[in-house]
Amino acid sequence: MDSICAWPDGLQVFERGWLSSNNILLRDEVSTVLIDSGYVSHAPQTLALVQQALGPRPLDLLLNTHLHSDHCGGNRILQDAYPSLETRIPPGMASEVTDWDEDHLTYKSTGQNCPRFGFDGLIEPGSEMTLAGQIWEVHAAPGHDPHSVILYQPLDRILISADALWEHGFGIVFPELEGVSAFQEVAATLDLIESLNPLLVIPGHGRPFNDVSTALAYSRRKLNGFIEKPEKHALYGAKVLIKFKLLELHSISKAQFKIWTELNGYLNALHQLQQSNQPFPDWVDMVLTELAKSKALQIQGETLCNI
Repeated sequence: MDSICAWPDGLQVFERGWLSSNNILLRDEVSTVLIDSGYVSHAPQTLALVQQALGPRPLDLLLNTHLHSDHCGGNRILQDAYPSLETRIPPGMASEVTDWDEDHLTYKSTGQNCPRFGFDGLIEPGSEMTLAGQIWEVHAAPGHDPHSVILYQPLDRILISADALWEHGFGIVFPELEGVSAFQEVAATLDLIESLNPLLVIPGHGRPFNDVSTALAYSRRKLNGFIEKPEKHALYGAKVLIKFKLLELHSISKAQFKIWTELNGYLNALHQLQQSNQPFPDWVDMVLTELAKSKALQIQGETLCNI
């Protein structure tokens, strides 16, 4: 982290890994804000991190860049701990959150968990928000998620990029897993980020970084590879979904895993997109073999183990 330029007082990043998104805490003398809350299995740790940082102060505002389970799974525990907490979400899935439609929110289709939460307002793309005394621009960032937003603070040129840009790539392009074209949206979002010209990027996963041009070039090469060979993205998506489950559970029996895969809507859709002429169990075994070869998991008898 020595290469990272100094950021303003009142900004703190909890770098969480790959099961939970990073959490960004903003505060001044008047207000406190948390951006993204991680995955549900890490929710007690998220709460502990916030409480340790804030001490007796309350958390005033919770924002979600998008509603994937690894970015909002801690919402409920924070809302329970801070009764006056205001929660705002991007507008695209507001009605689904109100109705708690786990199918359209993708929690069922990914085989992931997210406790029900409510919200008090929306984060509108094209607007500006005052967060802990600073003006932040809200920009739409479709691609990884059709309704995702990124936040840009022009004074210090800080970008909170969610899963639109990491130091080494970007998140799965979920619409593509459903057979909906979205690679061009990824390209447009990368162009937007380049036009903002940030000095510091705080990604949804991984460490904050300054070398934005190198990160953009890497992401564009990766995206072009997916555009040329969409099957590469499909296989990548299947690997990420399985790895995420192993990160959550640490280990799972083959029998339980088989049930999980059969109920996983995205894996079934990917099988149809990629290898529909191959029986689904055989295709899943192929993906597991690929993950084992890359040392992302270990097969121990009748148990799959995360590495």
